[in-house]
Formats: sequence, structure tokens, C-alpha cells
Amino acid sequence: MSPMGISWIVFACVFGGALLGMFLRTILPENYLSADSELIRLGTNLITTMSALVLGLLIASAKSSHDAQGSEFAQLTASYVQLDRILAHYGPETNEIRDFLRRTIAREFIRTPPTYTESKTLNSTETRAEIQELFDRIDELSPKNDAQRSLRAQAVRIGFDLGQTRLLLLQRTETSVPMPFLVVLVFWLSILLISFGLFSPPNSIAIVVLFVCAVTVSAAIFLILDLDQPFNGLMHISTTPLRNALAHPRP
Repeated sequence: MSPMGISWIVFACVFGGALLGMFLRTILPENYLSADSELIRLGTNLITTMSALVLGLLIASAKSSHDAQGSEFAQLTASYVQLDRILAHYGPETNEIRDFLRRTIAREFIRTPPTYTESKTLNSTETRAEIQELFDRIDELSPKNDAQRSLRAQAVRIGFDLGQTRLLLLQRTETSVPMPFLVVLVFWLSILLISFGLFSPPNSIAIVVLFVCAVTVSAAIFLILDLDQPFNGLMHISTTPLRNALAHPRP
């Protein structure tokens, strides 16, 4: 499910909890909501603290994953440019290898950015086969002098780094936000909004405030999930450097 769809579900749960709390206020005896009933407030404070801790953990996890993939994508771009230049210096016999490399990189990271579903297939079949084919083509080069032998050795090393980075990027497309954590967090937030509604007077101002709280919570969840999809979300990793490298290959 998309981050937007999950955030709408979160909004429905949280705001529904707030309305449920306001409804319970109208049917519960007054002494249940008196100032002497401190247990509810203490429980609310505990849930607030735990929710803040889990929310901070999810933000840190999503941000760490986003930064790691951004660094790996920059490394992939640099490795591609280096490998393409080395193959270009090697000679015209590497033109087919360069075209093959350009096509696979463009397909996986430019035309159709990887998602978790696609990464399963790419990791198990296509990507591994393409990496092996790249190594085989470089290995089949027949150097004619010392300069070409040196370039071939560099191409093998950089090709290995490039293949490893591609695999890491495709494997990292699985979400870094554990679903049990998210479910528990939404449950706690719903309980928290129920308590807010329970101690709020049933008027339009209170409903607006609770609505804003629900929107804030669902927006935070959306941003966390969106940050966890670095190639598809609003805060996606820029592919411009790699696009430029693919669009203007070294002759």
C-alpha cells in the first residue's frame, strides 16, 4: 500500500478515536472524569512518552535508510562514469559493453526506479545475470599492450564495485519501517486521541483541534513512509547526475 493510503487509514483511526472519546464523555458518569481520576491522565502520559520514543525510532530508521541509499546511488553513478571512461580509453572494441551497461543502468534506476516488488525479481534473476554477463564481457577482452592490460584490470575492479552497489540498492528497496512498530504506534496514538476527546468539551472548537491533531499525526506517518521510498516519493533521491552521465556518454 502507498504511503498516502496508509496515512489516510491512520487519520481515520486517530480521528475516529478522538470522536469516540467525545462520545464516551457523554455517556460516562461524571465522577469517572473528575479531577480525582488521575489514573487516566497518568496512563495518557505513559502512552505519550512511548509514542514519542517509537515515532523517533521510526524517523531515525527511515532517515538512515534514505541517507544510505543516497550514498550508494552516488557511488553507483561515480562507478558507472569511471567504468565507462576506462572502457572508452580501452578502445572501440568495448562499445558493446558500454551500450549494455548503459541500458541496464537506465532501465533499473532511471526509467523504472526499483520498488520492493520489482527488486525480488531483479535480485534473483535479471540483476545477477546482468552482473555476471558484464564480468564475462570484460573478462573476454584481449589486451594488446600494457596500457590495455592495466585498463582491463581497472575495469574488472570497478565493474565488481558497480555490481555490488547495484545489488545493495535493489536489496534495500524493502521497507525499513517495521510494520508491527507502525501498527502499535497507530494503536497508541488512537488511545491518546480517545483520551483527548474524553476530556474535551463537545463543541466545534474541540472538534477542530482534534481534527488538526489527527491531520498532524497522519502527515507525520506519511512523511516517514515517503522518506522510506527514496526512488518514488516526494523526497526522492535525485537521479539527475546519472541521467546526465547516461545522456552524454564519453565518446
